[in-house]
Amino acid sequence: MRFSYYPGCSLQATALEYDLSTRAVLQRLGVELIEIPDWNCCGASSAHSLNETLALALPARILALAQKEEVDLIAPCAACFNRLKTTEKVLREDPARGGKIERVVGFKYVGGFEVRPPLDLIGNLIGLERLHNMVQRPLSGLRLVAYYGCLLVRPPEVVQFEDPENPQLLNRLLQALGAEPLEWSYATDCCGGSLALTRGDLAKTLVTKLVSKAQEAGAQAMVTACPLCQVNLEMRQEEMPMLYFTELIGLALGIDENWWGKHLIDPRPLLRTLDLSD
Repeated sequence: MRFSYYPGCSLQATALEYDLSTRAVLQRLGVELIEIPDWNCCGASSAHSLNETLALALPARILALAQKEEVDLIAPCAACFNRLKTTEKVLREDPARGGKIERVVGFKYVGGFEVRPPLDLIGNLIGLERLHNMVQRPLSGLRLVAYYGCLLVRPPEVVQFEDPENPQLLNRLLQALGAEPLEWSYATDCCGGSLALTRGDLAKTLVTKLVSKAQEAGAQAMVTACPLCQVNLEMRQEEMPMLYFTELIGLALGIDENWWGKHLIDPRPLLRTLDLSD
């Protein structure tokens, strides 16, 4: 399986562990990733609040680069995925706005490829049965809540991925790894990540609520697929580890976990109590 790959800004900085684990896991699963050359920032999360043309042109240039590869594009960051899907919809369905963006970027959108998050690739294209059969170290005893955040599943008419109110794919993936996903009602509630720099007080309130509800559900950690959510949740509390789902896949598949030390809240003490880490 061969896909183009857009890491985006966060995965080169605060979410480096997400990039490392995504690449390692997909390689183990037989996926070849081709990082698109000379990629640029997609504009999340400020451009769409300031200038519509810029907000569409930035991700359109990424789509133009990906289009040359003629394979589906993997975008791990939920914010990047959302902006790419938003622009893709405009290019497909709005000739006036789409034509303007094509002229700005200097390309003709022809499509022929899909923009996908890694959760879709692993959960739906590769399949959870195959993933389960490759598990070397079941995550037994690890109680988790799956946290999607806002941007991965909404708006549904744009992202076209999962149930926007009650998504279940991440829960089923965690089950395939041998972990215990817990039911809770906050998987798609906002963490306040977009307010991190402007209204830290509100972000802190939202994070406190989410962590409290995760603890109430009996979780030992939260699992996410969004680097903006992960860093916001991790930096505004000290009680609960925040794990990328790709890190847990890597752990279960027996890949050397060289990314744990990049967390603000070290998950290794928790993993050691369950004999899941040395």
